[in-house]
Amino acid sequence: MKKLIFSFLIISAAISCKSPEARYPVSQNSGSYINESVTRNKKLLAQEESLIKEIIAEDSTTNYIASNGGFWYFYNKKVADSVSTKKPEFGDIVSFDYHIKTLDDQTIYAEGEKPTKEYAIDQENLFSGLRNGLKLIKAGETVTFLFPSYKAFGYYGDKDRIGTNIPIKTTVTLHSIQEIDSIN
Repeated sequence: MKKLIFSFLIISAAISCKSPEARYPVSQNSGSYINESVTRNKKLLAQEESLIKEIIAEDSTTNYIASNGGFWYFYNKKVADSVSTKKPEFGDIVSFDYHIKTLDDQTIYAEGEKPTKEYAIDQENLFSGLRNGLKLIKAGETVTFLFPSYKAFGYYGDKDRIGTNIPIKTTVTLHSIQEIDSIN
């Protein structure tokens, strides 16, 4: 009996000392879902950009500017260029108001509905289009941005009034810029 137990322990020890083997997935995906998603998103972006370019073409009285960030904008109120007027940089605290409409001018958030916001440039959460757009504005200016959905609230929307993949028009008034050097 002792030999049997001893043999069992030796066999158990030998089996348990075996090095672990990699486990392979039961099924392998070909990446078709990702390819379909990329195709769908490219098509959506092309439709949204086409719509925005159509709006720009119909509005010949406004000077639209194409940004490097994938959105368009125009100045409602522009501050005269001078050396003392600067644009916000990383870490600067800005105070601004904004309202949001659909591209066909249906109000989503009315002017004054959202409280005046203070935001530390590139240090807080804000949708990417507005985060990039604020860096283009000087204090005292009002600018209207046309954002494709991927620069606005994207697939998830704002979980309140803005749905999935909705391009938006946002008008922003930048009240003040508090430079990071003046805070310390």
